[in-house]
Amino acid sequence: MKVLVTVATRHGATAEVAAMIARVLRLRGMEATELRPADVADIEEYDAVVLGSAVYAGRWLAPATSLVERLQPQLAARPVWLFSSGPIGDPPTPVKPVDVSGVVASTGAIEHRLFAGKLDKSELGLLERVIVRAAHASDGDFRDWREVSHWAAEIADTLAAAPQLG
Repeated sequence: MKVLVTVATRHGATAEVAAMIARVLRLRGMEATELRPADVADIEEYDAVVLGSAVYAGRWLAPATSLVERLQPQLAARPVWLFSSGPIGDPPTPVKPVDVSGVVASTGAIEHRLFAGKLDKSELGLLERVIVRAAHASDGDFRDWREVSHWAAEIADTLAAAPQLG
């Protein structure tokens, strides 16, 4: 079973989530390929896709939404799982939900999962620092690796139980 794991990230934290997903898929017997959305020209060779994005101002990054626009018919023809990474802190900030309803509808995604993110203010540009300061966001890594691994294992189990894909 060949699975594409592709993610739009700004500072690399969301790519680390994607890498964990791909690692778990491989451990579960899947052939997982990790590519940046800009490097995905076609997905015909893949049986399934896991697509994610960091979330800024409640939205996915342009490389992820562009991939959906470019490859929508191909995405709609295979199992797709979506994830977002963004809320930080305890309790998580921002608390406003991510609106991915358009992406879910156009891909026919099986599921969308929201994972907590990571914030290292030293990596931010000026505008990002202003936004983070206004939101009173705290530095730290709030990602729950157990939650990410569990979700990836659920994906692998679902794919393994679907022999028509293999």
